[in-house]
Amino acid sequence: MAERPHLAVVGAGPAGLAGALAAAARGVRVTLVDAADRAGGQYYRQPAAALGARRPRALHHQWRTWQRLRDGLARHVEAGTISHLTDHHVWSVEARSAGLRVHALRGPAQEEGVTVRADAVLLATGGHEYVLPFPGWTLPGVLTAGGAQAMLKGGLVLPGRTAVVAGTGPLLLPVATGLAAAGARVAALVESAEPTALLRRTPALAAEPGKLAEGAGYAGRLLRHRVRVLARHTVVEAHGGDRLEAVTVAALDRDGRARPGSARRIPCDTLAVGHGMLPQTDLAETLGCTLSGTDVRVDAEQRTDVTGVWAAGETTGIGGAALALAEGHIAGRSIAARLHGSVPDPRRWAAAARTRARLRAFATALDTVYTRPSGWADRVPDETVVCRCEEVTAGEVRTAAGPLGATDLRAVKLLTRAGMGWCQGRMCAPGVAGLTGCPLTPGRRPLARPVPLGVLAALPEPD
Repeated sequence: MAERPHLAVVGAGPAGLAGALAAAARGVRVTLVDAADRAGGQYYRQPAAALGARRPRALHHQWRTWQRLRDGLARHVEAGTISHLTDHHVWSVEARSAGLRVHALRGPAQEEGVTVRADAVLLATGGHEYVLPFPGWTLPGVLTAGGAQAMLKGGLVLPGRTAVVAGTGPLLLPVATGLAAAGARVAALVESAEPTALLRRTPALAAEPGKLAEGAGYAGRLLRHRVRVLARHTVVEAHGGDRLEAVTVAALDRDGRARPGSARRIPCDTLAVGHGMLPQTDLAETLGCTLSGTDVRVDAEQRTDVTGVWAAGETTGIGGAALALAEGHIAGRSIAARLHGSVPDPRRWAAAARTRARLRAFATALDTVYTRPSGWADRVPDETVVCRCEEVTAGEVRTAAGPLGATDLRAVKLLTRAGMGWCQGRMCAPGVAGLTGCPLTPGRRPLARPVPLGVLAALPEPD
């Protein structure tokens, strides 16, 4: 009996789960590789069983969708058609003449190397937050909006008692309402976008009435919890000694700059701040996949331009869980057909393709609404730390791009070490780009995360 073709899926969030289930249902052997100890990704993050959460669904929407994914995965794992490798941190995907190899580090210490050989790979690596620096952003008590949500969903922990949620983007709504529902006093939701900008995108937004209803639901919960909404405002500074004590916010003018005389101080012990998301493309870059801006470029089947490699979800462009599910399903069906030696029939996933088109248009419309304040870089003093890993200040970054003549992020990194730390620029790259005027382009690197030398030495010889 011929062995089933083998697919490795990197990432067990919505896109990875949808792709794995679609491929496994069509006769493909799947290995699902994920860094977390349970499936779901950031979107479907679950509290640990030991915490005894009585109503975990209270922290989520689309709970029934998650149940279908979870139960489908359990059935395939029990049947042996999907192998789910948890706590495996992928640091490289390698294309060889004999197929593809996924290299990972196993366990919390990330010291043991594991290699998965496959006929095809689906990259469903999600995204990470777009972080902008400001005075005081390194104080304890200041965290990203996604970080606050992860603490609440995964640990049932409130990051503080009095919170300000700030930045821009749809993520701020579930973060603010989630914190308020869990017992925190949300002193303000500070959104830099202009509310009337939504009205200018009405035709595109109206095509997704479910999304509009979801937004209206969040608005109602904000009213119920008496959360003050400061539209067209931004955080200009965080204050405190050993930890956060207050933030200063200011209104923005039409050019995105702080309006003189509009500053106000809000006492709080937590600031959850976020300015959107960026695709996670490290593995795709290592493979040589073409990027379109910051997104992995794919065709109608979710194929990259590297043979045997597909991509789906936020790595192909930020758009939310529903879009990731549609892309993952299309990718899984395409992979199954290709690995079985047939040309896929797009009619088989026509419904998912229509959903993908609508939700991609919706995401594009939102991108034009939730824009980051244009004048934020001018408000960052030279002494503000921009790269937290290497403690590089805004003044040093500006010097690299000014007197020293750096014209891209790599040159700034070589001159200042900004981006050389543990996070490899994931946190500081947007800030460095904004302060220097350099384009925010991903930098190709051979390793997506630090790897012990012993693991590298133990790798098999190249073909």
